[in-house]
Amino acid sequence: MQQDTGWRLTHLGRLLGQASRRFDERVLYLMAHDLDVPLALSNLAARGQVNAAHVHITRHLALEGSRLTDLAEHAGMSKQAMGDLVDQCEAWGLVTRELDPRDARVRLVKFTAAGLAWLQAFRLAVQQAEAEFRESVGPEIATVVALGLEAYAGGA
Repeated sequence: MQQDTGWRLTHLGRLLGQASRRFDERVLYLMAHDLDVPLALSNLAARGQVNAAHVHITRHLALEGSRLTDLAEHAGMSKQAMGDLVDQCEAWGLVTRELDPRDARVRLVKFTAAGLAWLQAFRLAVQQAEAEFRESVGPEIATVVALGLEAYAGGA
């Protein structure tokens, strides 16, 4: 008996995953080619050394700094995995660790000047990727998709 297996390639979860990967890849490509991103960081992005996991820091690190545990929680990662990611970003000059003025036992992860340039490039790349999405599917569909994803993600 032959069964329909096409659903495995076209179900919503797979399409969301593919769309998310495509969007993140486009954002990283744009960042790699942004002249305002420090050269060492754009070279890392261009060689595929920076990936969506590194963008977690860009998405979740508060401008005033964040505790590692808070960063990990917001990104949905373990503290150890986030610590490894922060170590790597610190080695690249994106972030630094400083004493928390409210609690000397705690260190805050903060953007460096290069990290803030990276954050600005991320913002511009996201804006451009969103504009490309709107152009690709049309403004009405893009609005419906955004509203639907907001509603769906908010129910998690």
